[in-house]
Amino acid sequence: MQSPGIPANEAERVRVLQELLILDTDPEERYDAITAYCRSRFAVKIALISLVDSNRLWFKSHCGLDASETPRDISFCAHAILGDDILEIPDASDDNRFCDNPMVLGDPNIRFYAGAPLKLSSGHAIGTLCLIDSKPKHLAGEEKRHLKTLAHTVVLEIEGSRAVSEPG
Repeated sequence: MQSPGIPANEAERVRVLQELLILDTDPEERYDAITAYCRSRFAVKIALISLVDSNRLWFKSHCGLDASETPRDISFCAHAILGDDILEIPDASDDNRFCDNPMVLGDPNIRFYAGAPLKLSSGHAIGTLCLIDSKPKHLAGEEKRHLKTLAHTVVLEIEGSRAVSEPG
């Protein structure tokens, strides 16, 4: 298993994430609606809004998965925040970076993963909107565009919440 790299701006990225005051907050319908829609639209078992903290992935919304967080060192999303585009793994069991990952070998038996980075207007990637399935899959071009748009919608919600909560 290949551990995810660390972004060059990691300390600043984590500080920005923590300043959003979104970690460890209660579920919110606006985020749950997005993950429920993703699960249905992309026909996957799991859809998540994951936030990559210093040592863990915390799920702001999780549809199809009971866990609320996972260790960062085994997460797919920690790999996804390193790029600007969707990280798509059609079959994790055939990918040398992930084939011996405990989440591939055991529950939730990940085969397919697609994660669109949640990149704030400041440029910091704080997490992903991701899709997971126990069967291999490939996203078509239109599906990728749709996932990117939904990820951007999540970012707008997060940044809009911050603007509302900041004193003006």
